[in-house]
Amino acid sequence: MAGHSQFANIKHRKGAQDAKRAKIFTKIQREIVSAIKTGGDPTEEFNPRLRLAILKAKSVNMPKDKIDAAIKKATGAGNTESFDEMRYDCYAPGGVGIIVEALTDNKNRTAGEVRALIIKYNGNMGETGSLDFTFKRLGVILYNKEGINFEKLFEKSVEVGAENVEEFDEVYEITTEFADFHKVQSEISKTFGDPIEASIQYRANSPVEISQEKMDTVQKLIDSLEDLDDVQNVWPAI
Repeated sequence: MAGHSQFANIKHRKGAQDAKRAKIFTKIQREIVSAIKTGGDPTEEFNPRLRLAILKAKSVNMPKDKIDAAIKKATGAGNTESFDEMRYDCYAPGGVGIIVEALTDNKNRTAGEVRALIIKYNGNMGETGSLDFTFKRLGVILYNKEGINFEKLFEKSVEVGAENVEEFDEVYEITTEFADFHKVQSEISKTFGDPIEASIQYRANSPVEISQEKMDTVQKLIDSLEDLDDVQNVWPAI
């Protein structure tokens, strides 16, 4: 069950995002709408993607009325709103690969906004898929340590096909192959309840080491990308 974890990096970036709560809520509402439009079912039981979006909403304390409003919006009569899933492979200073995921109702606008920021910070746009060998796509499931025995969680995770289980200061992190994510998350939840967070992520196979100066620039680029309305996730190889 060996494997490298970037939980500390992601936790740091998530903390910075907490200051942008209203924008985060808007993005999650977009995820909920997209999950229903794509999955064709407005119930968590039969729509795994919707279940993840709602779990994400709860992890950032998004009010229930906002969650319900997004579901109602997606299922309302005459609602034609739809979003395309886009991925942009980019290179920041120092050769740091960055995958940007977006949900957009205007591909040209979103591509232009992402490209403008990459150029502003002296980076380059790559072809979609050019970072496939730099990153691994995997499922990540987090549980609070309180009240959960690590050995029992480890045994259950192995039993249902998880790839790795790690212990951090406040949480247990379970990682899975992308294809196994929904099955593993569902089976573990039957025993331990809903996790505090569950998501599909891109993680670098070999994180790039760069100078502090370049790191500061890359972080500014990441923050600027995350601030774009259409961008859902930013995954850097650091």
